[in-house]
Parts: sequence; C-alpha cells; structure tokens
Amino acid sequence: MTYHGGTGSRGKLASIDRCRLCGAALDHVFVDLGMSPLCESFVEPEGLDQGEVHYPLRVMACEFCFLVQLKAYVAPDEIFREYAYFSSYSSSWVAHAQRYCEATVARLELGPESQVVEIASNDGYLLQHFLPFGVPVLGVEPAANVAEVAIDRGIETRVEFFGVGLARRLVAEGRRADLIIGNNVLAQVPDLNDFVAGLVILLKPNGEITLEFPHLARLIGEGQFDTIYHEHFSYFSLLAIEQIAARHCLRLVDVEELATHGGSLRVHLVHAASPRSRQPAVAALLAAERSIGLDRVETFASFGEQVRATKRALLSLLIALKDQRSSLCGYGAPGKGNTLLNYCGIGRDFLDFTVDRNPRKHGRYTPGMHIPILPPEALDQARPDYVLILPWNLKDEIMEQMGHIADWGGRFIVPIPRPQIVDPSDFARPREVAS
Repeated sequence: MTYHGGTGSRGKLASIDRCRLCGAALDHVFVDLGMSPLCESFVEPEGLDQGEVHYPLRVMACEFCFLVQLKAYVAPDEIFREYAYFSSYSSSWVAHAQRYCEATVARLELGPESQVVEIASNDGYLLQHFLPFGVPVLGVEPAANVAEVAIDRGIETRVEFFGVGLARRLVAEGRRADLIIGNNVLAQVPDLNDFVAGLVILLKPNGEITLEFPHLARLIGEGQFDTIYHEHFSYFSLLAIEQIAARHCLRLVDVEELATHGGSLRVHLVHAASPRSRQPAVAALLAAERSIGLDRVETFASFGEQVRATKRALLSLLIALKDQRSSLCGYGAPGKGNTLLNYCGIGRDFLDFTVDRNPRKHGRYTPGMHIPILPPEALDQARPDYVLILPWNLKDEIMEQMGHIADWGGRFIVPIPRPQIVDPSDFARPREVAS
C-alpha cells in the first residue's frame, strides 16, 4: 500500500529551493537517494528495450516550518490519472478502514442527514463501510481506472483532483461535509496550501477532518527510507501539521498513533472557531517530537548515513546468500519496494522475480530494475530458499498468507529497519543480521 491509500491534488510544481508550505529557502538536505524512476511506472514487456526517465530523490528539510519535502518533478496528473495501486488488495488495510468507519459513525453520531467526503478514495475500500449505516458518502479520486471500481460498488465518486476549485463547486451544490477523510493523500499533494484551503471551504462549521499519514519520527527512527518516492512530495511530523493548521485557520484537536504503514498518525482538525477542546495527546506528542529534535534541522543530518548503513547491510546479506547458491524471490511490488530496489541496485542478479496480489501488475516489470511481476502462485512453483518482503509494513499479513513456504524450507527476509531473516514458523521473533 503505500501507502499509501490514494492520490491527491493536481496543484503546482514546487520550486526546488523554496518550501511548499511557508516559502522559505531550503538549504538543508534530509537524504539523497540518487536517481529513481516513478515508483508506480511499471514496465510493459515491449518497453524493456526503451529508456526510462529517472528523477532525483533528494529530500530537503525546512528549518522554519519543519516540513520535509521532495521537489515535484512530475505533475500529479501525469502520475495519478491511471494508477496501479488498489487499496482493497490489502486485507489488513481494509479491516483498518472498517474499524475507523464504525468507530467514527458512533463518535460523531453520523446518519442519513450527514455528509462524508473522502479525498483520494481509491477503489472505495473505506467509504463502502459507511453504506450499511445509511450515511451519504462522496469519494474524490483522480485515477479513473481506480475510481471505476468504487463506482461499480455504488459509491458516488468524482474523478478529479481536489483543491479550492472543486471544494467551491461542491459547496455550491450543497455538499458541505460533516466529516472529511484523507488517508495517505497529504504526502501526495504538491500544493499543500491549495489542498488544505479546499478542506476548510468544504468543511461544515462544526465538522471534522481526519488525516492519516506516515509519521516522520518513525521514518527517521526506523530508517524507513523506502517510503520516500516521487509520488510522495512531503513527509510530516505533528509539528509540521500544527503549522499547516495555523496557516489555514484550523485547530489540531486530537492525534492518534497508529501501527499502519510502519507507524502513522491520524490527526483530527476542526475550524479555529469550533468549540471542540484539544485533547492531551496533542501536547504530549508535540513535546515528544521536540524532545527528539524534530524542531531542529540538525537532527536530520545523520539520517543519510543511517540509510547508507542499511543499504550496505542488506546488500551484504543478499550477496552472501547468492554466494551460497540460494534462490531468492520477492513478495510485492509496492512503491516503497521500488525505491529500495533502485537505491540498493537489487535487480534480477538477486531476485528471480517478485509476486503481487494485484492482477493488473502481472506480466509487467518493476520500474528501473525490471524484475518480473508474477501471481503469488509462482512462489509455490519456484519454491525459493528466501522471499524478500518488499511491503515490509504488511509483513505479518504476508507471512500469515505465505507461511507454507516452510514446507520446502523457505524463509523470509524483512529489509527494514534492519535486514532480518525470519523463519515462517516463528516470525514474531526475527533474527537481525549483523552488518
């Protein structure tokens, strides 16, 4: 997933030297992952002899608003009009969405007179869970191929990018929202100010916005460099979210720490004039982020070496296994996996192929490294010695689904935060590989 759970605002391409939130000069490098293709630009067989465009993965940090960000080299409508990511292929992510919907209906007392809008609604993986409660829903999803699946499920969906323009049209139609949801979309928005201003316009006076996104603190603390790719323009701490809210007359009233996508936050935002009180969790997490230095760009300086150490450790492990004539395959073809493969230079000299549950990827090749993508059943036929889990944030789900590789002595490799070899019968206690 990645994860992401959807696509975002068309927006404008950001200047390479100016913060996309506050406009300050960007002078501090967070990490440089070299050159990489777009992570969802899977290659058709006939395209293997053609060139691929690569763009820099050089991430900067703003010392004034604490936003970590990547330049938008490609406009979102070039990335997201046809998209290969479908949220419903992750059972654990759909279950996460269902729990959220059921709890939110009760907490906000949503009913037939309410209006729920999800930005980046993907294939309807989340909004479908409001339908049994009779709550009216509207999805906004610019990827036409993905939106079509949601529409077939009976979920009204606008095939557009979200921003001020669409928000004003929806309000003119009488579609102001009691609840606006944005799961893993904020990172995919190059024009943050236009996007958030649109949320403000669309939200009813006493409405609520919930946004989920991977937490920068976990990205840094656990070396999750593979969550960086061109489809993700920004990387957020709660400190940065507070800055965004203040710029747009919103208030941050609650925050939840989630296990999804390797560690995420769910923030709750309301209009500044709302009577809602701020929950203690907000102040506690802001204090925790300051204590680890997320309000100082100096803290970010060591991340690059941490990433390089992980690369060396993973390559050392894979080289040792190949020298032992072990067979290796991959599981998954997620965006994060393509960053890892390209940055580490892991091609078919290491992995014979990778598999994915999404049939739309079958018969295609990963961008850059050109690893074939096959159905999951291919692992049963090849019976590899090791399976490298590329969507490591779903490792428990995957190891449950594929635990039968133990029948032929197969084992898993989890690459992040440090390379680990995992026995399928004992995946709760992985063995870390020394670098």
